[in-house]
Amino acid sequence: MTADSAKTMDTGKEKAEGPKRNKKNRVSDKTSRKGKAWEGEEAPAYDYVLPLRDVVLFPGMVVPLFVGRPRSTAAIDVVVEEGFPLLAITQKDSQVDDPLPKDLYSVGTLCTVLQTMRLPDGSYKVLLEGLSRKMVFEYSESAEADTPFLARTLPMPDRFKATRETEAKVRYIRDLFQEYVRLFKKIPKENLLAVLSIEDPSVLSDQIAAHLNVKTETKQELLTANGVEERLNLLAKCLEGEIDILEVENKIKGEVRSQIDKSQREYYLTEQIKAIQRELGRDGESLDEIEEYREKLNALGLPKEAFQRAEKELNRLATMAPMSPEATVVRTYLDWIIDLPWNKASDEILELDEAEKVLEKDHYGLKKPKERILEYLAVRKLNPKTKGPILCFVGPPGVGKTSLGKSIARATRREFARISLGGMRDEAEIRGHRRTYIGSMPGRIIQTLKKVKTKNPVILLDEIDKMNSDFRGDPGSALLEVLDPEQNKHFSDNYLEIEFDLSQVFFITTANVLHTIPPALRDRMEVIDISSYTEQEKVQIARRYLAPRAVRENGLKRSQIGFKQSAFIRLIRQYTREAGVRNLEREINSLCRKVARQFASHDGESRQKVTVDETQVRKLLGIPKFTDREDRDQEPDVGQAVGLAWTQVGGDILNIEVSILEGKGELVLTGQLGEVMQESAKTALSYTRSRGKEYGLPSDFHKRFDIHIHLPEGAIPKDGPSA
Repeated sequence: MTADSAKTMDTGKEKAEGPKRNKKNRVSDKTSRKGKAWEGEEAPAYDYVLPLRDVVLFPGMVVPLFVGRPRSTAAIDVVVEEGFPLLAITQKDSQVDDPLPKDLYSVGTLCTVLQTMRLPDGSYKVLLEGLSRKMVFEYSESAEADTPFLARTLPMPDRFKATRETEAKVRYIRDLFQEYVRLFKKIPKENLLAVLSIEDPSVLSDQIAAHLNVKTETKQELLTANGVEERLNLLAKCLEGEIDILEVENKIKGEVRSQIDKSQREYYLTEQIKAIQRELGRDGESLDEIEEYREKLNALGLPKEAFQRAEKELNRLATMAPMSPEATVVRTYLDWIIDLPWNKASDEILELDEAEKVLEKDHYGLKKPKERILEYLAVRKLNPKTKGPILCFVGPPGVGKTSLGKSIARATRREFARISLGGMRDEAEIRGHRRTYIGSMPGRIIQTLKKVKTKNPVILLDEIDKMNSDFRGDPGSALLEVLDPEQNKHFSDNYLEIEFDLSQVFFITTANVLHTIPPALRDRMEVIDISSYTEQEKVQIARRYLAPRAVRENGLKRSQIGFKQSAFIRLIRQYTREAGVRNLEREINSLCRKVARQFASHDGESRQKVTVDETQVRKLLGIPKFTDREDRDQEPDVGQAVGLAWTQVGGDILNIEVSILEGKGELVLTGQLGEVMQESAKTALSYTRSRGKEYGLPSDFHKRFDIHIHLPEGAIPKDGPSA
């Protein structure tokens, strides 16, 4: 059970003047909780309000609650510190996180805080005891989120006159409650005896209402009822309705139980009939299924171990009831074995010239990876039994690692499949789940082979550097067997529990960095570095691949738009700064969309062909995102040196600025320098001191002057070997 307050509220101006409060909205004096008395009535009181969710607190009821919302915790703080009682009022809608006064019922229960416990997250666990009913007729303004509601209230006296009719109602309600407890069976007998021993009708009605398993709205009606007599009438109606519901519910449970017993009897008789039919050789449907499985297994040409295991499971299936859950599990297992490509392989292209044409058509540059693929095809042509290579393409995002894997599959005419390893944490994703678990299935490797229906596909394991390990296992360790040419011939999935030959699979992995790949896994792969593209390569890629594809995808024709080389150079230098070409492709698509809009707005044919040059790029895309590197061929000023830097985008130039100031010999380093560069600066200072006489420096210059070394662009961290 929880009790939380709203975060914000705005109730407008106060209708009546409340007590004076300090900054925390606490009543400044305990005596000021009383307002001006009404004529003939008890004086209204100010009480701090605790909104409740799905809980109605009755007088005499003790309830533990968790209090976590700022306004509620503030109310607990005040009442505990000042010793005030607390007014617990139920929300009309439990889904409202920030209840306003209009979201609360008008009647609540004044209660005392018996215990409080402060939890680590700042919330409270409190124990409240209901005292008496109170009606709220006004709220004071409380706009701050951490300020409790303060309500002006009047008590609701229990109007009760002992009569024979009232006594009869009390006895009837006692009988109803005993019947309710007999049917509900969740109320302890001790509680029943304690409630029945209560003599006061008011206390009795509240205690019974607190034990009912009814809706919050119904309980609130019982709390709001004016007087004991009205409360007893409502309580009797509520008990009668709940007893009717419980009787119907118990009747339904009995019918379901009888149906289950009947189903078990039918199952037993059916099994006897099937046994008799098997003895007579008449169980044709089951026998047909077993024979169909047996024929499929014989046609697969399975290895000896796999065939023995499948035959064992098939014999188990023959002895099971066809509709039993275990039979379904065995059928699923046999279906997986039958659907795997044990002896099916794609016909490869081993013609080097044709494969080279495919690779050159799909990708520009990438000379080293292409040469490695052609070398593999040459070896495969000379020795068809050679094992598939395990390559790891490492490079920054957008340089074509994943698409190169697809091109390799096209060049060799193999099936292609991609498995994303990014964020994978569960070892079972690779090796599969054991069949003891409900819903278990093979791992991603076996699933992929079933999907491609060939045992020699190209499988791309994407983002291998982004795997994680936790209590469910380490998928990186599971890949050790998959990516080891000496072991993957005997790969065993936890679900199948039989060996499957992966030696003919062409595994390709991709990664952005190497240092996050476990050393043992990295050692099993042949790493091929795919560095960032040069400006010239990007221009050729844009001209040959990106621009034609963007024109086609945006509904344009070559007769409607053309690109000059200067446009690509402008895009590369001033609108993108990346190792790959993804952003370049986005900018080219943006240009095509803007041109497409121009043609669509003028009926297409009425416009002349648009030739995009550097001027058009600026006109269509707006202000450049980046500026050209400033000219640094000039001689540096005194106190300034030029250094080289490396980034994933390419080389860069850094100006190193040095100033000498009168001081106490301190070395000041700024510009977000890493530890290695800081050590280099200190080394340079020591070297200068050792050669001070040659440079004409005073012997005590390191004591009289402070040296300040600064590398511009201070928001960018810098580190690495330097001198």
